[in-house]
Amino acid sequence: MNYDKLLESHERNKAEATIAVIEVPLKEASRFGIMNTDDNLRIEEFEEKPANPKSNLASMGIYIFNWKTLKKYLLEDEDLENSTHDFGHDIIPRYLEDGLKLYAHPYKGYWKDVGTVNSLWESNMDLLDQSNDLDLSDSSWRIYSQDSGSPAQVIGKNAVVKTAYVDKGAVIEGYVEHSVISTNVRIAKDAEIRNSVLLPGAEIAANTELDYVIVAENIKVGPNVTLTGQPDDILLIDKDIANNKED
Repeated sequence: MNYDKLLESHERNKAEATIAVIEVPLKEASRFGIMNTDDNLRIEEFEEKPANPKSNLASMGIYIFNWKTLKKYLLEDEDLENSTHDFGHDIIPRYLEDGLKLYAHPYKGYWKDVGTVNSLWESNMDLLDQSNDLDLSDSSWRIYSQDSGSPAQVIGKNAVVKTAYVDKGAVIEGYVEHSVISTNVRIAKDAEIRNSVLLPGAEIAANTELDYVIVAENIKVGPNVTLTGQPDDILLIDKDIANNKED
């Protein structure tokens, strides 16, 4: 997102707060904070994860506030014993109760909520989909991150890699298909990885099969293990597995 455009919108509307929003499928709107607006995008109501959403404008969790007003509300909220001290539950509703000008700023482009295991998996799979707006190689909008200092990835002589995103330092001796392989991952000979996300430092031993799985950072999966999730029910592996296991 270009924050300059968000700021321009905030200043143009003379708003006390501006909230970036994105349209989501109505059937998924109950997962988000939903903004109900008038025709000029002034926010009339904020619903936190409503069971029956009235609109599909979901908060992206990106805000611009006028500091003096925000400071006042934060200090008042600090003294409220029944407050959860949360923007969505407490601060934004107080703004609306007091009739302050809050506006929604629609965003058109790539955005993904990664608050669930499935959505985290989906966002990684988007790296493999050339038809969406996510392009880490876009030189006009660079993404800067800490360099791990790892060497280049190594693909073994007998390894097979198909439609995969492979980061630096990864060593692959087995079979990988439609998966995201993060920094310093190790995949041993005869291991088979499909439709999965291996986070930094994960190690997969020989003769292990993974399908629709996320392996957490620095987790080791021992030999002769089979772990299988589903496209709508991704399996998260967040502890070392040494013994044979089938799901």
